[in-house]
Amino acid sequence: MDDSIARQTSGLLGATGWFEDFTVGLRLRHARSSTIGEAEGSFLAKQVMNTAQAHWNDHQRDTRDTAELGSGRLVFGLATAATVLGLAFQDTTEHALAEVSYDGFRFRAPVHHGDTLTAYTEVLDIAQSEHPDAGLVTFKHWGLRQDDVVVFEGIRTALIKRRSHWGIR
Repeated sequence: MDDSIARQTSGLLGATGWFEDFTVGLRLRHARSSTIGEAEGSFLAKQVMNTAQAHWNDHQRDTRDTAELGSGRLVFGLATAATVLGLAFQDTTEHALAEVSYDGFRFRAPVHHGDTLTAYTEVLDIAQSEHPDAGLVTFKHWGLRQDDVVVFEGIRTALIKRRSHWGIR
């Protein structure tokens, strides 16, 4: 892609979220929250054939499920992770050239259909990379249910564009 087209395309994105904008310890509460509906809650579990009845069968659940996990169908964990990461995207990885790694995913409390999630982020590390146009940023993301219970934690490292290289002011 020619340099002027790359600069024009980058100009369509947000004014913040470039490599230079991140500092270790920066904490963000992301603006949007999302209520988990039927589609998000069970579709992925069915696609990967996660056979745990608590994910997609209202009429045949083990009595242990209700006691330990609450009532209602559970949201598949990776759908919970994807929702939290998606809510954090605009503020953290809108200018990413690549997702480098994911680590330490923990599902700390159940999420049920109808729960609303809010995402938070802390910058854990920033590092130079071999790419002159980008640097590495490591984020800790976590999501809370509407009752302020932490339901998900995870670490993500992304290669983020440098504003200085892309000619954005």
